[in-house]
Amino acid sequence: MSTVPAPIDATGTPAWAALQKHYDEMTSAGVDLKGWFAADPDRVSKLSFDMGEFHIDLSKNLVTDETMKLLVQLARELHVEERRDAMYSGAHVNTSEDRAVLHTALRRPDSERGTVFDGDQDCVADVRDMLDRMYAFAEKVRSGEWKGVTGKRIEHVVSIGIGGSDLGPVMVYEALKPYADAGIDCRYISNIDPNDMAEKVRGLDPETTLVIVVSKTFTTLETLTNGREVRTWLLDALEAAGAIDGSEASRAEAVRKHFVAVSTALDRVAEFGIDPENAFGFWNWVGGRYSVDSAVGLSLIIAFGPERFECFLKGFHDVDVYFQDTPLEENVVALMGLINVWYVNFFGAESHAVLPYNQYMHRFPAYLQQLTMESNGKGVRWDGTPLTTASGEIYWGEPGTNGQHAFYQLIHQGTRLIPADLIAFVNTANPNVDGDQDVHELFLGNYFAQTKALAFGKTADEVRAEGTPEEIVPARVFTGNRPTTSIFGVALTPFALGELIALYEHITFVEGTVWGLDSYDQWGVELGKQLAKQITPAISQDDEALAAQDASTQSLIQFYRANRKF
Repeated sequence: MSTVPAPIDATGTPAWAALQKHYDEMTSAGVDLKGWFAADPDRVSKLSFDMGEFHIDLSKNLVTDETMKLLVQLARELHVEERRDAMYSGAHVNTSEDRAVLHTALRRPDSERGTVFDGDQDCVADVRDMLDRMYAFAEKVRSGEWKGVTGKRIEHVVSIGIGGSDLGPVMVYEALKPYADAGIDCRYISNIDPNDMAEKVRGLDPETTLVIVVSKTFTTLETLTNGREVRTWLLDALEAAGAIDGSEASRAEAVRKHFVAVSTALDRVAEFGIDPENAFGFWNWVGGRYSVDSAVGLSLIIAFGPERFECFLKGFHDVDVYFQDTPLEENVVALMGLINVWYVNFFGAESHAVLPYNQYMHRFPAYLQQLTMESNGKGVRWDGTPLTTASGEIYWGEPGTNGQHAFYQLIHQGTRLIPADLIAFVNTANPNVDGDQDVHELFLGNYFAQTKALAFGKTADEVRAEGTPEEIVPARVFTGNRPTTSIFGVALTPFALGELIALYEHITFVEGTVWGLDSYDQWGVELGKQLAKQITPAISQDDEALAAQDASTQSLIQFYRANRKF
């Protein structure tokens, strides 16, 4: 079993008591961002940080010098640095599964072979060897050397996975589309809903399609069901077009040419019909939501090429090094995690908005939902004892400026405190002008304006000075003091995206450590899976199984039986 020390109860630390007293005094005096900015001309410089290609401004958060000092003290009293180092070194910090947590090893450079071990396994050596295999395979596909069963080059990749085997690759593929240079487009199937598969293969030519089935154990119900469906579609379409003759040998050859796997269960891969030589694995110390930079990202290597994937990995690694080497007082990664704790546990915030001002990042909030909510959506600490604090945040968001015309109303004038991270980039992949107006600058004008409006608001007197009728003055007042963090990058590149993902991975770690959580297991997803297997026979086949269900489930199934038409 894991020998990780038991978590420290944060609420029993001197820093927690001091933070509570500080919060009470702050809120009693009145939170006043406008006044704090006026009183401290150095506030922005003290609360702004440069990390790689990002400039991160924390100054519009509801914090003072004292807040930051006490949050750092809390981190030290809870041994955040020691737990970080233990994780990096391969300690089994995933206590419920007695596993190391070494996603950081996925992006260590080749020069670090022999530096990180899980038992006798040289983790970095194994990672780099697997990367070499993936790079070689991807180059064959990108160059046209790898051909389908009829001799045509691959033009489409369909990646089948779910959860971390899907959300990461989808997000990265969408974010980095300008870098797709091989004439190969990628589609992703995750949902077991037949509609997902039907729409994703619509219009595809099976002769030019490569399918990647992503499942570490090759037992994931949704992934294997979708994999079999796509296999049937591809083989039937090839046969209908006369590309194969329909014999078992021709069908087997088509599967070998058109299917590869990301899995370590080579026996099950072979049973599916995939050549085990075309299976790429990863390890039990890589959690699904931390796996986009592993073999799970094979589709990305095909789309963008090995060189850009290496840049992607370097972005991760640079933030890993920054997080480990930078003192907490200056460590923006740690500070962002601690500020999130401040909002959750003292201000009672329940959600956190992530608002990327870049359309290519439209799937980033969804990616963070799994990363943060699956990691820290727990009710017990890593030693099995109940939590002593609130934990977790509901992450959500959409790209600006779309969100401005939808839910920003709630953030600006609602009764709930919703901390928000706004992400933007100085440069765009698609510059354009509208007359004399640079459209990207128009776009960024909104990015800058929103954090200013949220922080400083508009008083009743300011509203009146605009000539607003008195009866609607209250409706047009903005209270301000709505906290935001500005994350401003140079450009959305593979390197920058790697940095950004690693930033949020480590933010999640910091929060989990403060709350005493094992951020690397996910037992909460298991019960629904188990019950689904039990209930499925009752839907249309097994009356005895139906009778065993609760009254509500029986009623729902009876409605299904009465109305199913096909």
